[in-house]
Amino acid sequence: MPLTPEICWIDTPEALDAACAEVSSTEVIALDTEFFRESTFHPVPALIQFAAGGPAYLVDPLEVACTQAFQRLLSSGPLKLLHASSEDLEVFAHWAGVPVVPLVDTQIAQSLLGEVPSMGYQKLVEFWVGETLPKDETRSDWLKRPLSETQRLYAALDVVYLLEVWQHQREALEHQGRLSWVEADCADLVALSARSATADGQWYLRHRQLWRFSPRQVEAYRRLTRWREGEARRRDVPRGWLVPDRLLYAIAEQLPDNRFELARIEDIKPPLVKREGDELLRLVSEALHVDESELPTAPLSPMAPAFKQRLKALKKVVNAEALALGVAPEVLLKRRDLEALVGADLMGQPLSLPEGWRGERLNAGLVAALEEVSR
Repeated sequence: MPLTPEICWIDTPEALDAACAEVSSTEVIALDTEFFRESTFHPVPALIQFAAGGPAYLVDPLEVACTQAFQRLLSSGPLKLLHASSEDLEVFAHWAGVPVVPLVDTQIAQSLLGEVPSMGYQKLVEFWVGETLPKDETRSDWLKRPLSETQRLYAALDVVYLLEVWQHQREALEHQGRLSWVEADCADLVALSARSATADGQWYLRHRQLWRFSPRQVEAYRRLTRWREGEARRRDVPRGWLVPDRLLYAIAEQLPDNRFELARIEDIKPPLVKREGDELLRLVSEALHVDESELPTAPLSPMAPAFKQRLKALKKVVNAEALALGVAPEVLLKRRDLEALVGADLMGQPLSLPEGWRGERLNAGLVAALEEVSR
């Protein structure tokens, strides 16, 4: 049976500062959040949980704003533990306005200890501690007050076991000489989270079918997605609520010249044309008038034999190294990274080879594989 931790409910700045004072001298703090994001771009924090071996502190962000003491706790001092932390980091960035450092993500740590790249928290606790945690409150309404006792216990258990899990993981990582790998990957995760907090205009590169476009269509799609990213953040609405990906892709594909042509695109509804039509057409027009020398390069077709041949050769290198390390291949390099290497090689561009420990393990083999295929 899972333990029943002491729970301390915090809904005043004074209580939050007192809790920070209690844990500030510890070496490790476990953190988690509950949030709501169905109708907003930015996550709406509903609960902040932390523990350091004593009580589980549950902070009510609907009642108390982040204090300077908690900001200091997040951005310096003890090691912070989070599991599958990417969305939690967004919550902290939005609510607290500071990065979470130093950080260890126990999901990343586990991915470097076994062949399951994205193990969930319940499975992780069961694996290391042997306890089966309840799942009943996963879909709870965390914005509703008061929270039930079951909700409070569920939230507390999300942090109290992280400390014990990390003790086991750390021992295993040190034994295998991989602790520095986890530290480097988690530092990269924090840096990526900071970059993601701003609209960098690179959303368009995520589309898997971009290779089907001409350079001018790519430019239109780039402008459309950059506009949507900025507007979704400014209006605080989900990207898809503003304009879904499939419609932005269709607009870039057809390059409409007027409202009539825009309205004829499949699945575009009249309210969207009325509300955003002028702006969408303006962005398309700008793309149509960009000088050819300034257009982006369209991605290469992954269907081409030369592309497939190189991708297969790189996968062979990664799979062999993953097997030797006992981890999933995608932990070493994701398909998108491999495709970027293939594209750069075929276009005669410098290779964006992995850095750090991945580079040490993979780069010689990756370069040799590309050279062999090119002969």
